Amino acid sequence: MTRDANIHAQDRFGAAVNTGRPDDFDDVVAAGCVDHDPAPGQGPGPQGFKDLFTGLRSSFPDLHIDVEHLTATDDDVAFAYTLTETHLGPLMGQPPTGRSFTIRGMQIGRFEDGKLVERWGSSDQLGMLTQLGLAPQP
Repeated sequence: MTRDANIHAQDRFGAAVNTGRPDDFDDVVAAGCVDHDPAPGQGPGPQGFKDLFTGLRSSFPDLHIDVEHLTATDDDVAFAYTLTETHLGPLMGQPPTGRSFTIRGMQIGRFEDGKLVERWGSSDQLGMLTQLGLAPQP
């Protein structure tokens, strides 16, 4: 695929996250997609992303990702992002705090035929837990 097609597929993935329409992952994630940095309990392929973001939306109904910088090739899309959310539902056995947080992260996706086939990523999970008041204090 071309660089522009990969960016378009990544944009559609981001729209599925930001709009809370998990069925849209079927259109942009390959059935055998491998997430090299999955969330705890996240399964493979489109269903894994559906379950992940459905669960996150139940904890953070206002979940929103803003892409800050993006670069792409004919195979890969890499981007830095800012994630903002408010903790309004249970998370990892913790009741909602009502607190908001903002963290940064990075992701690299490899695409084939307009679909995500591999993903690597990292976000500031400790920053999230600290801002929510859920991180252990030293």
